[in-house]
Amino acid sequence: MQSIIKVFTDFALETGFAAFFTQPGAWKYAVMIVVACFLLYLAIVKKFEPLLLLPIAFGMLLTNLPGAGLYNAEIFSGGHVNWQMLTQKGGLIDYLYLGVKLGIYPSLIFLGVGAMTDFGPLIANPKSLLLGAAAQLGIFVAYLGARLIFGFDDNLAASIGIIGAADGPTAIFMANFLKSNYLGAIMVAAYSYMALVPIVQPAIVKMCTTKKERRIKMKYHAAQVSKLTRILFPVLVTIISGLIAPASLSLVGMLMFGNLLRECGVLNTLSDTAQNTLSNIITLLLGITIAFQMQAEQFVTWETLMIMGLGLFAFVFDTIGGVMCAKLMNLFCKEKINPMIGAAGISAFPMAARVVEKMGIKEDSTNHLLMHAVGANVSGQIASAIVGGLIISFVTPFL
Repeated sequence: MQSIIKVFTDFALETGFAAFFTQPGAWKYAVMIVVACFLLYLAIVKKFEPLLLLPIAFGMLLTNLPGAGLYNAEIFSGGHVNWQMLTQKGGLIDYLYLGVKLGIYPSLIFLGVGAMTDFGPLIANPKSLLLGAAAQLGIFVAYLGARLIFGFDDNLAASIGIIGAADGPTAIFMANFLKSNYLGAIMVAAYSYMALVPIVQPAIVKMCTTKKERRIKMKYHAAQVSKLTRILFPVLVTIISGLIAPASLSLVGMLMFGNLLRECGVLNTLSDTAQNTLSNIITLLLGITIAFQMQAEQFVTWETLMIMGLGLFAFVFDTIGGVMCAKLMNLFCKEKINPMIGAAGISAFPMAARVVEKMGIKEDSTNHLLMHAVGANVSGQIASAIVGGLIISFVTPFL
């Protein structure tokens, strides 16, 4: 009888339920499980970017179930890969995470985004480039704040700043390149703000604009962009960005290559694969592997909370920068710009553009701003990658 009781007792102690009572700080697991369930609710019920949010939420749930041990964080401790440990005890998730750690997934994501992006609205209205550039303001504000106020070192401050662009691939690329010890927190912050654009941005835009400004109607001049121009655009952007910020070429180059696949007209099958199958698979893998960095003991810390807070600060100022740039341009432009499209100057494509379209329709059911917002949105994609490369160029000599 005692042996039977011992068997059941040992079994009970090995379950995840026991960990909540025996492991110190187990309450953190409970917090993360609740957060994961809330994100699942947002993805499934509220339909907030489910393609991105659902894998992240479910991965967060998996990695915070005590005793599961699906991800071995010690393999990637110290900012590098312990290859010997990986071969000895690495599991599936550890091998999938190499795509993040080695910067493979971010470049492939940009390839897919480039293939699905129509740069026509940007080419037809080059003024959108100013909005995309201005919407990177928060990157520099957050960098200076993290460096001067909170005393973070240059590489971590730079990695935090790029969160404001709501550009997950660029944030991963920079954090890896600068060997940040907080890659997990930076990735989670960047992708969280990407997914929460529909929640956060409307409040910021309303704070910075009047109802009259939000009701400004813009006519869309469907200027014909020649095929030659569409083909030359990605080639010229690659050359120019490579000369200005060589460190950005891993992302900008793949973005433009994807767009060239789309526009050249001779590789339609590859273009369709890049913008659909490849993009969806990489997004799925990236989302779930990012979430495995959200382990309770590493994530529920003051440093992580500070990074999340500074990332939100950067995101807010990026949005403000784009909106205020549009308002400034209205002082000189004959045809007024709806300041809301400046908010689409961040890199979260096409989420930010869709948010602006919905806000415009809410203010006036006949006011469609999508094409204008798309122009600002795609310029933000290019600008965030170039700014990331520039920051790397500035910071690297001081590391």
